[in-house]
Amino acid sequence: MKIALLSRNKKLYSTRRLIEAAEENGHTIQVIDVLRAYMNITSHKPSIHYKGEELNDFDAVIPRIGASVTFYGAAVLRQFEMMGVFPLNESVALTRSRDKLRSLQLLSRRGIGLPVTVYASKPDDVKDMVKMVGGAPLVVKILEGTQGIGVVLAETQKAAESIIEGFMGVNANILVQEYIKESKGADIRCFVVGGKVVASMKRQGPKDEFRSNIHRGGTATTIRITPEERSTAVRAAKIMGLNVAGVDLLRSNHGPVVMEVNSSPGLEGIESSTGKDIAGMIIDYIEKNSKFGKTRTRGKG
Repeated sequence: MKIALLSRNKKLYSTRRLIEAAEENGHTIQVIDVLRAYMNITSHKPSIHYKGEELNDFDAVIPRIGASVTFYGAAVLRQFEMMGVFPLNESVALTRSRDKLRSLQLLSRRGIGLPVTVYASKPDDVKDMVKMVGGAPLVVKILEGTQGIGVVLAETQKAAESIIEGFMGVNANILVQEYIKESKGADIRCFVVGGKVVASMKRQGPKDEFRSNIHRGGTATTIRITPEERSTAVRAAKIMGLNVAGVDLLRSNHGPVVMEVNSSPGLEGIESSTGKDIAGMIIDYIEKNSKFGKTRTRGKG
């Protein structure tokens, strides 16, 4: 097979592992910096060009698109879909999962467990917002934040009101969520491939840090998940339309709640903590499912 890997950095762990796994299985794989690709948007014969040459004859495309380049990256991925190339994750699913507000609304509509969440633009009563999520402590998140950036824990009513008013004063889009204190600064990353949880890990934040992101100094260890957690992760990925996803859960007193569904989950933490060949599983999935024009949306979304 000939595979396109959309990544801006060949040296990243996830990119390197996918290259290794593809080549071990005898495939040709080309890394494409998504921002340097350019598209000919024309009727009947869409094309993508890169470094002066037309990209063609690809069997599959793997999007490893960073949050900061979602808009352009999704456009390139959509162009591949319009050319009939099989996408590991479709452009519609990618943009759906990157929009935190939209993804939460989709998950809530299907009955997935979520922390109580409030979204507002310029509320007349911030105190009522705080009351809706059960009062302080609570979590305030910037919609565009990633890797724990733009996530603040407000421990008192006064602090909560000040933080919310401060973010709104600079026109930031924010979510206000209940604080799941029983999770004790830990979350569970469930790695889903082809509708199955193939690996899971517990991420624990450092002392006095409620964020468990590994980028913020968190540690990862293997964990056995419950049938309910497994079912929740699989359903969340399916609702987003993702073939490969990292579903982040918290263990609450009322069952597992989904914090986020990641469309480009990193491989380093999960492979290091579990010892599993996740990159190989992804390539195996592509081998079994890749077919010309096999997308649900064909770039129409």
